[in-house]
Amino acid sequence: IEHLHQKMSENGALPRGGKVLTVDTMNANVKKVDYAVRGPIVQRAVQIEKELKEGVKKPFEEVIKANIGDAHAMGQRPITFFRQVMALCTYPQLLDDNKFPEDAKNRARRILQSCGGNSIGAYTTSQGIECVRHDVANYIQRRDGGIPSDPDNIYLTTGASDGIVTILKLLTAGEGRTRTGVMISIPQYPLYSASIAELGAVQVNYYLNEEKCWSLDISELQRSLQAAREHCNPRVLCIINPGNPTGQVQSRQCIEDVIQFAAKENLFLMADEVYQDNVYAEGCEFHSFKKVLFEMGPEYSSKVELVSFHSTSKCYMGECGFRGGYMEVINMDPEVKAQLTKLVSVRLCPPAPGQALMDLVVNSPKPGEPSYQTFMMERTAILSALAEKAKLTEEILNTVPGIRCNPVQGAMYSFPCITLPERAINEAKAKGQAPDMFYCMKLLEETGICLVPGSGFGQREGTYHFRMTILPPTDKLKILLNKLKEFHQKFTQQYS
Repeated sequence: IEHLHQKMSENGALPRGGKVLTVDTMNANVKKVDYAVRGPIVQRAVQIEKELKEGVKKPFEEVIKANIGDAHAMGQRPITFFRQVMALCTYPQLLDDNKFPEDAKNRARRILQSCGGNSIGAYTTSQGIECVRHDVANYIQRRDGGIPSDPDNIYLTTGASDGIVTILKLLTAGEGRTRTGVMISIPQYPLYSASIAELGAVQVNYYLNEEKCWSLDISELQRSLQAAREHCNPRVLCIINPGNPTGQVQSRQCIEDVIQFAAKENLFLMADEVYQDNVYAEGCEFHSFKKVLFEMGPEYSSKVELVSFHSTSKCYMGECGFRGGYMEVINMDPEVKAQLTKLVSVRLCPPAPGQALMDLVVNSPKPGEPSYQTFMMERTAILSALAEKAKLTEEILNTVPGIRCNPVQGAMYSFPCITLPERAINEAKAKGQAPDMFYCMKLLEETGICLVPGSGFGQREGTYHFRMTILPPTDKLKILLNKLKEFHQKFTQQYS
């Protein structure tokens, strides 16, 4: 009997008197999930904030969170027009108020008319509000110089993250050597590694070239693919452009090479383009994968399967909390598309306010409309401040011996390489910590600055990094960078 009980508890059946769900009987894939952007460092930062509120003395006044691309939390002001329309949609009685400009009222009326019972509190269709999908398609067509976009290929999503996970879910199949492999750049945004772990797919790493400003090398893709084919079935290639955490902007040539590679090797392409307005460096510009694909002609544009993603959370909007986003699917098998539509319908619909906000992003005020001037002024101010902070971050970090920072060409982060003394590396390892985690934890405890260690994103063996957002207001950013500089010098002395 005892033996039988032991056997049952191993198989996940109920041990007598114990809990049904324990760490041993839970979904094993969930335990493999790791999401560094909200990991132990951030949890400690929240704890320190509480301690400061309770009057505990620290060598600093406040915690500066530079760990996550959350623009409004860092003090960026929302775009007036967006919030006016959102207010009108949420409380339609305001439509009678003369404080609101006519174009904002018209946008709100149009959105409300496409909602059930004229209320943003109603469920929408699962693929997303139809007029919003039309506006998204028109936006893509304008952005890509007239290349057509079909509203039926647009799916509105709960932020880009939701769309990315949904597509990975469709692609994950097979067992053992036939299990789906997902090629992701290292360093990568941990949503990818976390979703791959949760779905039980196989993570296939390809490394970006730090020496060449985090560029992508086709020979590295080839190496990674060959190695992966020994143990799994690589079917999908994920690209983040502009890059997170690395801030590089891909050249047109590079995108063309990637598309050719995907076509030759029969890979499904996922293009994460949520930072498409965040391009700062001279000579860099954003090229969408869709545009380049269609400019390469029918040999590619009729064949390569591509899904691209965008969101309300980044660029100049920074509206992360609304959870708005979309994906456009290209060349997807019609039967699979029917399955995708079924899959998204299980969750009913993305949040209607997020859909409404996505609509405003793709259908912003036009020249001649009352809100146009203010909108352009606010948009330009935000993007040029980010460009200035990108430059400032790179310049100040590069004055510190032992820190090397590539140009922040786009997105919202720097990902500098840090040289750590041997003693610090050994002490970290003795504590069972990654050396850059040890560094970032010490930085937090001594200065109140919260960064994410490079080990949370992946990096070449023996190199150490951290990711830092460029979002804090300029004056605060300067303080942060100077504190960081002092800390690094002190840390290096202490451990050499």
